[in-house]
This record gives sequence, C-alpha cells and structure tokens, in this order.
Amino acid sequence: MRVVDHHSEQVLQQFAEREPRADRAKRLRTVLLAKQGFTAPEIAICTGFSRRSVQGWVARYNGAGLETTAGGGRKPPLTPEQTEQRRLQRRLDAGPLAEDGVCTLRGRDVQRILQREFGRLRSLNAVYGLLHRMGYSSLVPRPQHRRGRPCRAG
Repeated sequence: MRVVDHHSEQVLQQFAEREPRADRAKRLRTVLLAKQGFTAPEIAICTGFSRRSVQGWVARYNGAGLETTAGGGRKPPLTPEQTEQRRLQRRLDAGPLAEDGVCTLRGRDVQRILQREFGRLRSLNAVYGLLHRMGYSSLVPRPQHRRGRPCRAG
C-alpha cells in the first residue's frame, strides 16, 4: 500500500502513543503499519479492522494527513428538516387515537405509529432517542399530588 509521506514513522508512533482516544490511536497505528510496508490483509489481522477499513483509513490519511472530519454515521430516524417530524409531533401531542387501543402512548406505541403511519421501522432505543431529540422527556405526565408535588410511581 502506498502511504503519502505526511509524517515520519517516528512521528506517527508518537502521535499513536499520545492519542487519548483508543479508536484514533488504533487508526494511527494502522497508517503506521501501512507505512512500514505491511499489506492491508496483514494490517486487518493485527488491528481487527476489515481490509476495506484499513484501505479507507490509509486513503483518508493520504488525502488529508491527520486532519479527519466527522464521519457520516447513521442518520436519525426523522431529521428536523423533514415534515414528517412535525407530523409526528402533532400526532403525539394529540394523544392516543381509538385505533391505538391504549389510553396513553408509550415507546412501543410510538414505534408502532412510526411503522404504520410513516413506514419507518425503528428499534425501541432509536424511538426513545428520537423522542429525546424532539424534546419529549416523557410521553406520560406524572400524576400530581393534591398539593402540587409529583406522586411517587410505585
């Protein structure tokens, strides 16, 4: 594998040793191994990355050196720009409908609504993350004590 000469092997080794984030240190060692002449399959065996990941990290290093940008990552179920989020918010604020068959909406109910009405199948954890990003701390308000203090849920 060809590695652009942005840094010497010694400098890469120092960066890898001083890097506080383990994932970045592992990527730096990947580039260092490539610079030392190891092949992508050999590096993959040593690091636990796939061969394609090794090639990708070396290509990124060749293009930008140590400057890395945030990866694309997994996209949220509904982005704020989508009109679907506003629709979902209106749907949740309206409360449960007769066809929901429940008197209060819970995470599983929102999961079912997302699948049935929006065509989006999401894990329960992703649903809770979406609700959090939308500003819902809880779908069900805690019952109030007659003196205005929250009751203990038992």
